[in-house]
Amino acid sequence: MKRLAAGVLALAAACSNGEPAPAAVAASPRPACGLPEAEIGQFVSIPEGSFIKGADALYPEEAPTLQVHVAAFGIATTEVTNAQFDAFVKATSYVTDAERSGASSDPGGGSALFVLPASDAQTGGWMLSRGATWKTPEGPGSSIADRMNDPVVHVSLNDARAYAQWAGARLPTEEEWEYAASLGQPDPENPVSGAYDADGNSIANTWQGIFPLKNEVTDGFRGAAPVGCFPPSRIGLYDMMGNVWEWTETPYAPGFHTIKGGSFLCAENFCKRYRSAARQGQETDFSSNHIGFRMVKDTAS
Repeated sequence: MKRLAAGVLALAAACSNGEPAPAAVAASPRPACGLPEAEIGQFVSIPEGSFIKGADALYPEEAPTLQVHVAAFGIATTEVTNAQFDAFVKATSYVTDAERSGASSDPGGGSALFVLPASDAQTGGWMLSRGATWKTPEGPGSSIADRMNDPVVHVSLNDARAYAQWAGARLPTEEEWEYAASLGQPDPENPVSGAYDADGNSIANTWQGIFPLKNEVTDGFRGAAPVGCFPPSRIGLYDMMGNVWEWTETPYAPGFHTIKGGSFLCAENFCKRYRSAARQGQETDFSSNHIGFRMVKDTAS
């Protein structure tokens, strides 16, 4: 997992050393919201069609702009949750890459963890934590006991693929993901309309304020939110923008795959990637507390 260690160092200049103390990962009060469990796990049918990939490109990696044709498919309305992943683990005894590497002697073992600032006088930062797993997403002392409808995190591409195969689904390609996101865009003329409304109010889980110095938390969440706390897109998809990045099956570079959608760490001044066209490359064996996934299914012909 040496690439993982190098990736964490590249995420930010401000990094913490050692494991975070329980106080650093203590849960902040959060709004009571989210979808009823019965509504999680549903799929929306996406019709065959074409769209402009890379429309309104902002960063170099989003180019070139081109028209892409996509076959019909179904996409999950939400990111895969802790409850769903827990069912998979109980049924298969699966052990994630983060759990294996954290228990190994590899000096680069563990998973990436962004330690949120406990106050306005502190700065958040990245670290590599052996104690950060899907069951302890904020490191030692944390738990998902009261966060079962949060998106599962600290999952690698391999973990996401394993879950999808077990569930009879697969990961989306970048083109499928972006096509579905673009169809759901509230205002096709405004590339950030999936994250902010016309008045500048948050309608997705992002970072409000200057990253990583101050999070104004006007959306109610310092970290990930339960799926469905924010309004659905025009086609009924939740959290396509913000909350957690989502793995896709599309290679980005050797050893890297494409992730889409941005996360709760994306701010106006840093990582303005809560847009359909936004994309980022991530090491395939990498995991962190702001990357998850959602599934798609092929439409029967």
